[in-house]
Amino acid sequence: MASFNRVILVGNLTRDPELRYTPTNTPVTEIGLAVNDRRKNANGEWVDETTFVDVTLWARQAEVASEYLTKGSSVLIEGRLKLDTWETDGQKRSKLRVVGERMQMLGGRGGGGGGAGGGGARQGASSGGGRGGPQYDESEYGPPADVYGGSGGGGGGGRGAPPADDDIPF
Repeated sequence: MASFNRVILVGNLTRDPELRYTPTNTPVTEIGLAVNDRRKNANGEWVDETTFVDVTLWARQAEVASEYLTKGSSVLIEGRLKLDTWETDGQKRSKLRVVGERMQMLGGRGGGGGGAGGGGARQGASSGGGRGGPQYDESEYGPPADVYGGSGGGGGGGRGAPPADDDIPF
């Protein structure tokens, strides 16, 4: 059975990124993203709807997010969905989040795309801050899959090599 797990979101950060490190010193940060949608309801009135999504960034992207993004910053995230499950006080819990594989800061330096520096002290990387949430799993971190086909080389963001001139149909 075929499957495809790819998410592309554009939204604004709901809080400042907090950089943490796993026990093996891999940088990780979890950001909150507010994604706005506007649609007409059954009465023909415009309704604004906001969806809040948790996104986990790893390695250099986590460091860049921590250094340059602040609450309100506009960002594009491309990644995949991951379901976390855990148990708190005997009750099973789960949360769907996005593992970010590509991040693009949007807006100018003065328009919410830039921001403060710093990244916080090195801390343990357990998520939830005592909320009983899931632990970070470094096995989810890896280079982005070559989802668009191609050779995968050349550093083109996982999109493969550009087509040769003789492959263009016009």
